[in-house]
Amino acid sequence: MKFIFITLLAIGLGNITWLDNFKSAREEAAKTHKLIVVNFSGSDWCGPCIRLRKEIFESDQFTNYAAANLVLVRADFPRQKKNQLSKEQVKLNEALADRYNPDGKFPYTLLVDETGKVLKSWDGYPNESPEQFVNDLKALAKNGN
Repeated sequence: MKFIFITLLAIGLGNITWLDNFKSAREEAAKTHKLIVVNFSGSDWCGPCIRLRKEIFESDQFTNYAAANLVLVRADFPRQKKNQLSKEQVKLNEALADRYNPDGKFPYTLLVDETGKVLKSWDGYPNESPEQFVNDLKALAKNGN
């Protein structure tokens, strides 16, 4: 019984999902009145992208905050054949990049509101701890809404 409770607790806390469709993310954000984090990543070739995912996006501080306060979108641009995305997903990612990342920066992270307005951008790996990154998000959420 104790094992089941601990397992359910671990699953429930900090459980986040990265969406791959910005339109769906905006719809979710409008319903829930949450801000959206958009991350442009090269998951299998970009060292700073991998570091950002592991050190900040997978941290307890970020996942706990994001689960309750954010809608997350990842636009991934992998290069290895084994990681290739569907043509449909590539089109979605390219359209999002055309709108928000025309210079092709990696990693490139945005905080946008439910209308798609950019509140802040991070060009490259944010040179801060997960706690500082979350505190930035909290301050922007307070001022942005």
